[in-house]
Amino acid sequence: MTANRLQELELYRLLTPSLERLELELVAVELTTDHGRRVLRVSIDKPGGVGVQECAAASHALSPVLDVEDPIDGAYNLEVSSPGIDRPLMMLEDFARFAGFPARLRLAPDEARRRYRGVLLGTEDDHVLIDVDGQTHRIRWDAIERAALVLDLETYRQLAEAPPPRVVAKEPTS
Repeated sequence: MTANRLQELELYRLLTPSLERLELELVAVELTTDHGRRVLRVSIDKPGGVGVQECAAASHALSPVLDVEDPIDGAYNLEVSSPGIDRPLMMLEDFARFAGFPARLRLAPDEARRRYRGVLLGTEDDHVLIDVDGQTHRIRWDAIERAALVLDLETYRQLAEAPPPRVVAKEPTS
């Protein structure tokens, strides 16, 4: 697992309680660079979807936590948004929760095959199962660099109104 991915997972764990108090789900955290400036992108959701008010409330709740804990070296911008049609998958339980949905995975650079696109089949131990053209692939969760659902507009709307229940999973051993 890359250092950046490990930091994103730590940020996810740090920020989750603040968003849960607002009855918002933390979908994903991404630490990236945009036009030479570091950016912390936080995706949030709730049944029925999120709007500008929820994003603003989340930003106001997260800013003090980030200021006090100071988990990111140097300056950065905080961006809070809905997950969008290409909903990110970050935690192991996300892959179980969205079993049956199409997804794309990008693995770490040291993996033999870097990209998969298929239908999620769930999880097994610390592995993600994905069907690609009728063949099941078992991929270590810690080898996944980025993952997202690949939805059409109708499925996206249905998910916004009635997302599958969250799955409680054990922490990966990796």
